[in-house]
Amino acid sequence: MVKHSTFMNLNTLSLVNYKNFESQVFDFDAKINCFVGANGIGKTNALDAIYHLAFGKSYFNPIALQNIKHGEEFFVVDGNFTKNERNEKLIVSLKRGQKKIIKRNGKAYEKFSEHIGFIPLVIISPADRDLITEGSDTRRKFMDSVISQSDKSYLSQLIAYNKILSQRNALLKYFALNNTFNTDTLAIYNEQLTSYGTEIFKKRDHFLKIFIPIFKERYNSISQSKETIDLSYKSDLFDTDLSTLLDNNLNKDKALQYTSVGTHKDDLVFLIDDFPIKKFGSQGQQKSYLIALKLAQFDFLKQQSGVSPILLLDDIFDKLDENRVSQIISLVDDEHFGQIFISDTHADRTEAIIKQIHQSYKIFRL
Repeated sequence: MVKHSTFMNLNTLSLVNYKNFESQVFDFDAKINCFVGANGIGKTNALDAIYHLAFGKSYFNPIALQNIKHGEEFFVVDGNFTKNERNEKLIVSLKRGQKKIIKRNGKAYEKFSEHIGFIPLVIISPADRDLITEGSDTRRKFMDSVISQSDKSYLSQLIAYNKILSQRNALLKYFALNNTFNTDTLAIYNEQLTSYGTEIFKKRDHFLKIFIPIFKERYNSISQSKETIDLSYKSDLFDTDLSTLLDNNLNKDKALQYTSVGTHKDDLVFLIDDFPIKKFGSQGQQKSYLIALKLAQFDFLKQQSGVSPILLLDDIFDKLDENRVSQIISLVDDEHFGQIFISDTHADRTEAIIKQIHQSYKIFRL
């Protein structure tokens, strides 16, 4: 079901002691906003602050305390949004020695997971390369983040699964350490892991059936080349149910002292002409692949939520050739997109590119 598209944007952003910003207020254009300036002066930090409001954490630095300005005690990121014709005020704050707080219209969330998906957002950044070069963990996180933004129950199943998983791993370590074993205790964890894991697997499989065709279409529109690309979901659960897998791998798990099978071992396989893109794709093909993944994420979220997600483009003009940039820009020129935030080192380059788009814009020189 495609919901009727509604309007959402970020009107103002105020930062206090956030990374390198001591105190800064931005007043945004409803369509296109560019942060320009030399490297190291906070262009990416401004984008990350917006990411923080959507996800309650940094895209670039998982260690929360490191987002506090050096020598200060706290940070505050404060954003005023309009969504469905209502004003929404979001605040993320962190004080040393205390827990992070996320507030919506003055009321603190009890669970951060309740906030995920409220502000749909997609970021395209050079850091996306990790999706190709790093381990399966990065690709699962990508998949989980897309599904979680449109499915609340998925996120709670995932959190529950990971909690049981770490308890089962702790139990396996305890067995090894104390040279003991108890089938009954293990059976309880196996049962819970199977119940959550099976749901997670079904949801990932269902999601990818919708996502892959969107992704392929996006790739073909960015790259005018003839190669065939593919994306496939790799999971042990296609062949055997999780309960059987856990039983079959019991001796292996006891020896390793951790759980070696389950949805926490799933992966996404990125292919070009049937070969792994990591080894066989050119740099240009890899970049197109990553951008297509992110634009497909945008399409999927828009389809699910009925809201055009906020799009953050971090330093992408630096890393892409003009042909790809103009492709992206022409996509952006489409009604399809909502509000866009861009960071770039060259003001004149950005302005030249943006003038091709017949939309309102603001440039912030940092």
